[in-house]
Amino acid sequence: MAAGLAERSCLELSAAARGPPRRFQEVVFSPPGTAPLPAGRYGDSAGGFCYQESAQLAAATRNRFVRWTTSGDTVELVEESLDVNLLNNAVRLHIQGCPFLPGGVHLCEVQNHLVVLLITGQTVHRLLLPHPARMYRSELITESQMQSVFTDIGKINFRDPSNYYVIPSMPGLASNSVASAAWLSSEGEALFALPSASGGIFVLKLPPHDVPGMVSVVELKQSSVMQRFLTGWMPTAIRGDCGPSDLPISLSVHCLDHDAFLFALCQDHKLRMWSYKDQMCLMVADLLEFMPVSRDLRLAAGTGHRLRLAFSQSLGLYLGVYMHAPKRGQFCVFQLVSTESNRYSLDHISSLFSSQETLVDFALTSAEIWALWHNEENQTVVKYINFEQNVAGQWNQVFVQPLPEEEVTVRHDQDPRETYLEYLFMPGRFTNAAIQKALQIFSQGTERHMDLTWDELKKEVTLAVESEFQGSVTEYECSLEEFWQLQVEFWSKFYACCLQYQEALSRPLALHLNPYSNMVCLLKKGALSFLVPCSLVDHLYLLSNEHLLTEDDAAIFDDLEMSRDVVCLVQCLRLIGESISMEMAFIMEMACSRLQPPEKAAEQILEDLIANDTENVMEDIHSKLQEIRNPIHAIGVLIREMDYETDADMERAHHLNMRMNLTQLYSSGTAVNVVCWGICKIATIRFLICRDLLILQQLLLRLGDPMVLGGGQLFQSQQDLLHRTSPLLLSYYLIRWASQCLASDVPVDTLESNLQHLSVLELADTTAVTPHKLVSAPQTIVELFFQEVARKHIISRLFSQPNTSLAETSLNWPHLITAIVADFLPLLWPSNPGFLFPECLMGSCQYTQLQEYIRLLQPWCHVNMGSCCFMMGRCYLVMGEGHKALDCFCQAASEVGREEFLDRLIQPEEGEMVSTPRLQYYNKVLRLLDMVGLPELVIQLATLAIMESADDWRSQATLRTCIFKHHLDLGHNSEAYVALTQNPDPSRQLDCLRQLVVVLCERSQLQDLVEFPYVNLHNEVVGIIESHARAVDLMTHNYYELLYAFHIYRHNYRKAGTVMFEYGMRLGREVRTLRGLQKQGNCFLAAINCLRLIRPEYAWIVQPASGAVYERPGASPKRSHDGECTAVPTTHQIEILELEDLERECVLARIRLTLVQHDLSTAAVAGNSTPEETVALLVRAGLFDTAITLCQTFKLPLTPIFEGLAFKCIKLQLGGEAAQAEAWDWLAANQLSALVTTKESSATDEAWRLLSSYLERYPSQNSLYHRCVINKLLAHGIPLPNWLINSYKKVDAAELLRLYLNYDLLEEAVDLVLEYVDAVLGKGHRYFGIEFPLSATAPMVWLPYTAIDQLLQALRESTTNHYNVVLYQKLHDKMEDYQQKVSVATRDHLYRRN
Repeated sequence: MAAGLAERSCLELSAAARGPPRRFQEVVFSPPGTAPLPAGRYGDSAGGFCYQESAQLAAATRNRFVRWTTSGDTVELVEESLDVNLLNNAVRLHIQGCPFLPGGVHLCEVQNHLVVLLITGQTVHRLLLPHPARMYRSELITESQMQSVFTDIGKINFRDPSNYYVIPSMPGLASNSVASAAWLSSEGEALFALPSASGGIFVLKLPPHDVPGMVSVVELKQSSVMQRFLTGWMPTAIRGDCGPSDLPISLSVHCLDHDAFLFALCQDHKLRMWSYKDQMCLMVADLLEFMPVSRDLRLAAGTGHRLRLAFSQSLGLYLGVYMHAPKRGQFCVFQLVSTESNRYSLDHISSLFSSQETLVDFALTSAEIWALWHNEENQTVVKYINFEQNVAGQWNQVFVQPLPEEEVTVRHDQDPRETYLEYLFMPGRFTNAAIQKALQIFSQGTERHMDLTWDELKKEVTLAVESEFQGSVTEYECSLEEFWQLQVEFWSKFYACCLQYQEALSRPLALHLNPYSNMVCLLKKGALSFLVPCSLVDHLYLLSNEHLLTEDDAAIFDDLEMSRDVVCLVQCLRLIGESISMEMAFIMEMACSRLQPPEKAAEQILEDLIANDTENVMEDIHSKLQEIRNPIHAIGVLIREMDYETDADMERAHHLNMRMNLTQLYSSGTAVNVVCWGICKIATIRFLICRDLLILQQLLLRLGDPMVLGGGQLFQSQQDLLHRTSPLLLSYYLIRWASQCLASDVPVDTLESNLQHLSVLELADTTAVTPHKLVSAPQTIVELFFQEVARKHIISRLFSQPNTSLAETSLNWPHLITAIVADFLPLLWPSNPGFLFPECLMGSCQYTQLQEYIRLLQPWCHVNMGSCCFMMGRCYLVMGEGHKALDCFCQAASEVGREEFLDRLIQPEEGEMVSTPRLQYYNKVLRLLDMVGLPELVIQLATLAIMESADDWRSQATLRTCIFKHHLDLGHNSEAYVALTQNPDPSRQLDCLRQLVVVLCERSQLQDLVEFPYVNLHNEVVGIIESHARAVDLMTHNYYELLYAFHIYRHNYRKAGTVMFEYGMRLGREVRTLRGLQKQGNCFLAAINCLRLIRPEYAWIVQPASGAVYERPGASPKRSHDGECTAVPTTHQIEILELEDLERECVLARIRLTLVQHDLSTAAVAGNSTPEETVALLVRAGLFDTAITLCQTFKLPLTPIFEGLAFKCIKLQLGGEAAQAEAWDWLAANQLSALVTTKESSATDEAWRLLSSYLERYPSQNSLYHRCVINKLLAHGIPLPNWLINSYKKVDAAELLRLYLNYDLLEEAVDLVLEYVDAVLGKGHRYFGIEFPLSATAPMVWLPYTAIDQLLQALRESTTNHYNVVLYQKLHDKMEDYQQKVSVATRDHLYRRN
């Protein structure tokens, strides 16, 4: 705006409270010695108090004020702050039976206290509260909430005599006057002024709170006739005429250092000024001198007069007087002037006239008057005027908040319940308190609805109306039409109830003006609203016609002609706006909501206007258009004024100066409400302006008259304007929608998952997104955005100008609120490059709202299209619609590198490889999809990204790895394999291969694993499986079997055999259990099978190394005793194993298994035992047949078996029955030939039989086995069984003799020799295995002479034993006899030879 207006109208901003009604601290006090007065004696009143430093940026009391309302004997005090949410800030004080005088609440600041002075009809009270500056140091205020001055009001002792005083019944105290005043003296005394019926003033003085003393009462009255003569005043009683009395009807106080001036405006239309210190009247002024006066007025009592004071350090004291007269009113402003002789007079500054409405209140500053009236229709009227500058006496309008509509229109295609609920709960219409009160009345007080949240209230209202409605439907059936009609009836009944309470709560009681910050508030019965300056366009559009005509002369712009054109243009718009019916307005609303072009809707509305033009509005518009010299230019100017598009993104927020506590400036719920409601109001007004402008442009196009358009205006420029207006209309529609759209409550788990998503996107630390707290009273999304993000940006912009000393900055509310709104609109403006608003919605989990926002935005706004697509994708992701999300993410990719939000999204991390922007974007989205757990979508997006990364093999490798991983997770094994083979990075390929092997093994999907072709990766796969096979537990993983299958599938039988043989060997070493041995046997069998499938010359394998030598990945190095790493042996002798070796190993394994099956306790030893050790174990277990098989397989001697069996026979022979019973177990495990089953046969007999059968079955060289058995028996002193002696005699009688000799069995030896000699001589020779006995014709025979000699020697030496002597003789004789026969035979033989 070039010059702008010096004065402009204001808007009332009163966002209806959506939170539960305010909780008041209740304080009740019954003053002793008072009789109850009727509560309705005085009317309701209200007022406010502002701290002296409330406009100082660095003060603790910044932007804080107290407001109060009185009703009967109750006063409600509320401390408000625009910066912080004050706790315990509301108190309801109930002084029983003592109604408050209107305006009988006064607050004063002293050094450490805030003093509240109260005046009721019977008492005066003083309350001392701690001053906020004492409670908090301003630089420490960084919290979003703090305690109010009323926090500890409950601790005040109201009964303390120093805190209250009952007004004594003084003669002359005016009982019917409502005027009063109160103040604190410089000494700390509390003074209360009350009118005296005689025209004087009673002053009650309470001593200072910390000084004991008595209450005193002084009456200010004239003391002498001379004084009366000087001042021209005498009491009515003396005067004796019948004029009005001089009773004061309005009192005001102006405090000086050691005095106080009391100003009394009296019924006789005179203003009197008193000095309290001198107790004398200093001045009397007849105010009728300043009014056009009639005798009737002079004689009538001036009961409606009002008095206000305003003090300015530079200008002195101003007095504002409202003189009430029938049908009119007049404001007079005076300046108090003093002469040198302490005489005072009034200097008349201005007289201002007002219409005949009822004045409720007015406020005065040294330059302005603000006035509040009620008009005849009971509507609120607020106006203000600058009496210094406004010579014409033209009041400026304040556009007050209208009450909600009297009736709600429900169309037949609408559901009454939904329509009414939407209307009732639309932010800004009804307060929570009004709806709750209506609900109580409507439900006939059956339930007490208190402290309900907005959503709970909505449910309760629905229940209450529906239950009333259901109760009234008596017919069992009714038509749809009747049902609809009944619903409308009940809902409208409830609506009327709400309207009634909303009206009561919206009744204005007073104006509150802060002289320090120029903030003006409207105090209502149940609400508080703020008055803020109106922008030029809104001002012109809202101004009533008679005011608008006067604007014609005012230079709105530097160019006077242009100003007139704009005013005429706005008048045309007003004419259009006033002609538009509800149905027509609805056409445009629907077009915006349904994303249809607004131009078409405007055209349709224009046609309807022309068709229904009964009052010739079109002619008026046409004639107005004729007055506009350059309509195209004027429209352009208007559009420019309303357009908030900026070229570059507004600077992002600086860190706010914490010490100056700017962090909390305008952050309270109240301030947020006011700013955002201001935005809503502006958007609503501008939407209507744009709508009417579109219709006007359509009209201009239709007229097409060059005279109207100005000579030579082009059709093209009209079209351009039309296309500029349309996005403007949609932008304001969108902002209005956002200002009325409530934010949702967010569960904590959603917040946490959202934070995780943001951290993946690395957006969690940006200025736009902070983890959003749960919303207490429901906020709109614009309030949420302002509170969380926009406010910091705006404040930092406003206070970041260099060379501004913040400490000295004084806050000017009209300027600041205008600047904040002007800075806030660009942040919300859809076509600006900044993307903070949607980003904030995303950060606060407002997904439904964000979706609707983008839906309304996308068809027409071509800025941040990619960012919007990305946001939409995030919403779909949260809603569980992954495929839609993926489409959005892909659409957004095309805008990467062009939009600020997407650029921030792809900023690389430290150490991250920088690739193309689009690849970085895909990478972020892939991480997000991965985190949400949508592998199919990750694969799709990664596949798309691969096309982008044709030249970047590193990115390709990353993406292929990603695809592989997710295919594998999904169980798409073949696809995972394909992704693995296409990976260009060998190390990543190997990692993937490793993962594939492990995962498929864990899932037991081994067929897939075996059957993949592994082109160029064969050795790697084998290596991976081998290393896993050697590194993991054999019984829980089957990598060896997998490797076997792998080789078999590829017909590599030798490798398969080697694998199974190694597996078997390790099983024997590491898994010494029955199951391990069973597996081992199978492994060896499998290995044999493999080798049998190969041609014999190739049927061999290399003996696998022992387990300790495998280099297992990750194994710690082996160290020697001194801690040094021991060198791993590097060379091993290679040992070749053929089929026979494997078969032998297989036999050994099977035998071990047999052993362990027979006796489990041997498992730990048998698992890895050598054949010799196994034989010993078998013998111990009594498995002799098996042991013999093992010995034969490995070509081992059977000696241990015979010895073992012999020993078992000995044990049985010596043992008892237990040993016999036990023996049957192992005997049964050996195959006995021709088992004799006679009753007499015992285990011992069977054992001996088994031994006998073995000796027969397994002959040995030199009868080794007989000898070892006999040796064993003789060693244990067991007599040899006959069958054994007989069988051994046949084989080796000489050895038997030697054994007898060894064990000193001389008698048995003698018997054997005698029999042996007889056998040689031919008697029983077959028993000794001698084929031909001694004869000259037979072959030679021999005797063991050495042994016989030893026997004879032994017998000869033991002559002490008589029996031995006999044996010796017998043997000696026998030998002599034999020698003779041998000699004969020898001779015969020799003879024959010769």
